[in-house]
Amino acid sequence: MNLLEHPYALLGPLVLVEGPAATVTAGSLVGAGLARFWPVLAIVVLADLAGDTVLYLLGRFSHHPRAAALLRRLGLSDARRARFTTSVTRSLPRLVLTAKVADFLAIPAYVSAGVARIPYQRFVAWVAAGAAARAAVLIGAGALIGSRFHGNVLLLTTVVAVAALILQVGFQRLLKQRKGEPCASSSVPRPTLRTSTALPTSPSVSPTR
Repeated sequence: MNLLEHPYALLGPLVLVEGPAATVTAGSLVGAGLARFWPVLAIVVLADLAGDTVLYLLGRFSHHPRAAALLRRLGLSDARRARFTTSVTRSLPRLVLTAKVADFLAIPAYVSAGVARIPYQRFVAWVAAGAAARAAVLIGAGALIGSRFHGNVLLLTTVVAVAALILQVGFQRLLKQRKGEPCASSSVPRPTLRTSTALPTSPSVSPTR
């Protein structure tokens, strides 16, 4: 089967493995006229929802020994899970949208949503909105590249996929480094000004003799 004649065949699995790079590559095919925008958008969003639902369910059943062991292997310790659970309980939309920008936060964020027992309807609504917005932007970026290309389509998809993967890895590493840097206010001690609540006293007056 020629994948260029059937560009939707492997898009779903590729999005599950490497979402942003696969989405940009699919967008380049849209720009080159080999795929249509709406089917690509639907496949990308549904694949995102499938992967995020698996993480959510893993969190819901994290009390089972096998699920707990898998979470530890994924680097989600009890302390880290508790921290993300608190964040997702306070502000689910912000955490979901942040995880759509920084993929390395997806596992702890969506697992914690399951641990916190966020209603699935609410969870999937925010995840679908974030997935659709991100997919539209990435497909548009890929389509812009594909529309300017008039040569070998196989070369186009290869170049776009490699470039998108390199940019994604670099972006994720940059975010991880910035996230791991200590805050200046917490690393450098600052002198504490001494304050007093006592009322000012007037200078003592010696008794008149």
